[in-house]
Amino acid sequence: MNLKNSQQEVDNWIKNHGVRYFNELTNMAQLTEEVGEVARIIARRYGEQSEKESDKNKDLGEELADVVFVEVLQTWHQMESYRYTYRRHRTHRR
Repeated sequence: MNLKNSQQEVDNWIKNHGVRYFNELTNMAQLTEEVGEVARIIARRYGEQSEKESDKNKDLGEELADVVFVEVLQTWHQMESYRYTYRRHRTHRR
């Protein structure tokens, strides 16, 4: 699946199940949270920290998918921002 298809899948999910698109700051905070959850699983399951009972049923694959989901949102925001700036710049140069 390429980036454009991924963005379309995320857009469909947001329209059908989500609330709305959040701004870049909120997405960055969500990305940090999701990466932290991945790090916690890796550190406790594969590293030297002991795994808590509450963490044993957490799925690393699902947490990684959450990271990809938020990153696709961030990429979409960046591309839209670039397109807006590019169109604005071209319009003002004429």
